Amino acid sequence: MASTGDPRDNIRDNYARRATMAEPETGARSTPCCAGDPPATVVDREVDATASLAVGYTRAQLDALPEGADMGLGCGTPLAIAALQSGETVVDLGAGGGLDCFLAVEEVGPDGHVIGVDMTPEMVSRARKAVGEGQKKNVEFRLGEIENLPIADGTVDVILSNCVINLSPDKQRVYDECYRVLKPGGRLAFSDVVEVHPMSDEMREDALLKTCCVGGARSPEAVASMLTAAGFEAVEVSVKEASRSFIEDWVPGSKAEDYVAAAEITARKSTDPDAKPPARTSCCS
Repeated sequence: MASTGDPRDNIRDNYARRATMAEPETGARSTPCCAGDPPATVVDREVDATASLAVGYTRAQLDALPEGADMGLGCGTPLAIAALQSGETVVDLGAGGGLDCFLAVEEVGPDGHVIGVDMTPEMVSRARKAVGEGQKKNVEFRLGEIENLPIADGTVDVILSNCVINLSPDKQRVYDECYRVLKPGGRLAFSDVVEVHPMSDEMREDALLKTCCVGGARSPEAVASMLTAAGFEAVEVSVKEASRSFIEDWVPGSKAEDYVAAAEITARKSTDPDAKPPARTSCCS
C-alpha cells in the first residue's frame, strides 16, 4: 500500500473500496483490517455477522439491522457501555455502514436523534441507502472528518465510536472536538484499539498497519492523558485482553495481537456550563 502525504488518504481509499466492492478481496496483505475480510453483498451477510458476533453484538441486534449496515468492522460494542436514554442526541464517529447508529436509534426512541459522521463518501452513501430501506426518520449520516465535526457546539448527549479513533493522525483534536460538541454532563463511550506493548517504529509507520487499526494505536495512559487534556472527567480505559483472539486475524503474520488490544473508553464532560478545557502548550496524537 503506497503512502501519501496525508495518512487520511490511505484510510479513505481503503474504506471506500470496502464500501463498494462486490466481493471480498483475498490474499495475505490485500485486505486490511478490523474483523477480517470486508463483505459487502447480501450473500456475505453471514460473514459480517460472524465478525460482529465475535466482538460482542447479539444475533438479535444484527438481524434487526437494515441490509448493508453490518460490515464487520468493529472491535467492541460501544452501546453496551453507553447507557443510552430515550430522547438523547447521539453522534457516532466513523459510522461506516451505520451499524451502531441503527442500533442506537432504537434505544433513544422517536424523540431521540442519531447522527453518523464518516469521512468516506462511499460509506456515507451506503449508510444513507440503508436509512431509506429501513425507513428510519431520526437517523442521518453526514460527510466529515472526526477532527472537524460537522456538529454545532454543545448539542450532543452521547458520542459513540467503534475502532476509529486509532486511525486519526490527530487524536487530541478528535477529543477536543468531542468536548466541544457535547452538552454539559455529556459523555462518550468508545470501543477502540490501544497499544499494550511498545511497537517498533517500523510497525508504526507501516501503511497497512496504520489503516488496519494497529499502527495508530496509543497506550491506555496516552489515551487517558489526551482525554483529560481535552477537559474530560471520570476517564476510564479498560483493556479487554480477550480481544487478542480476533485481532490475530486482522493482519495475519504481523503478530498484531502481541502489541494491541481492544479497550472500552468512557469519559464525561463537566456538568458546569461554564467549565473550560485546561490550558495546555502541547498535545499528543
